[in-house]
Amino acid sequence: MDRAALDAAYNNSAAVAGSGAIVEAWTRRSAELRSRFAGTLDLRYGSEERNRVDFFEASPGAPVLAFIHGGYWQMRAKENFAFVAEGPLARGISVAMIGYTLAPAKRLRAIVDEIASALSFLQQRFASSLLISGWSAGGHLTAMAMRHPAVRAGLAISGIYDLEPMKLSYINEKLRLDDDEVQALSPLRLAKPAKSLAIAYGARELSELQRQSEAYAAAIATQPHALAGHDHFSILEELASPEGELTLLARTLLGK
Repeated sequence: MDRAALDAAYNNSAAVAGSGAIVEAWTRRSAELRSRFAGTLDLRYGSEERNRVDFFEASPGAPVLAFIHGGYWQMRAKENFAFVAEGPLARGISVAMIGYTLAPAKRLRAIVDEIASALSFLQQRFASSLLISGWSAGGHLTAMAMRHPAVRAGLAISGIYDLEPMKLSYINEKLRLDDDEVQALSPLRLAKPAKSLAIAYGARELSELQRQSEAYAAAIATQPHALAGHDHFSILEELASPEGELTLLARTLLGK
């Protein structure tokens, strides 16, 4: 693909009609949920402004799902995504929403390190082992975090697993990836995780997003979960719902 075709192949916001309004609705729903947990918001795990975690407890001692938001490592915030906690909470799973510094303020390697610091904080504060999950860029960060000792299993949703197309597209204007970073930070180019990692994506997503998930699932010898009828944005409703396919998959990964 030339640059224009590659840009279009990864532009999820342009591919889904009304995506801006969808994210605005997410933020409103998230604000309502966050208002119920005011005492455990913005818990600091590092020195940077976005090094904060929101913790939503289902019950004392409940298993914990740590969620990493998307936005191509350069947009959005944990405050936009709290709504996805509704499904796990209804099923007795606590949820930690992880914030992190965005590009270009930090390079991707530093963002990966921030996620590791957040997981160490959660391990010390809330649970000895965690289910880690994330959407889009958060799917990539989920795959990169699988070696952290706090992680027992992972659920990567609509992720990016080979960074080469990112380096060649509009996304790199802020990300500033070089060849060494593409090699070192692409899950597809790294060893298979030793723990269970489920790969999910929407069957109506852009073909490149589907290809990324299918290629990575094949590389780690697992069967991907293609969610029928879902695009890059609607797929998160399957985690926000107590009966959603992603909520049920999270329960399976936690042995619930």
